Amino acid sequence: MSLTTDDVNKIAYLARLGINTEDTESYTADLSNMLNLVAQMSSVDTDNVAPMAHPLDTIQRLRPDQVTESNQRDNFQAIAPQVEEGLYLVPKVLD
Repeated sequence: MSLTTDDVNKIAYLARLGINTEDTESYTADLSNMLNLVAQMSSVDTDNVAPMAHPLDTIQRLRPDQVTESNQRDNFQAIAPQVEEGLYLVPKVLD
């Protein structure tokens, strides 16, 4: 499929893209080549081709769910401006 410069300008208008008039010819050639490549790929017979492995078919190796750090809440809250019952107190933002 080959595009014209009018097609490219219309696509740019619909996509709200500002393109320079001197670049329109190169965009026309590039987009036409991409569409030709897609047409070639669509015409390939893939009926007897086995699907490739999909990453979602594999099982993820997960680490064991174990605590690896000690509780340091008291150390962190010691330097906080205001703390009450283990919670950080902050100024009210919304009324």
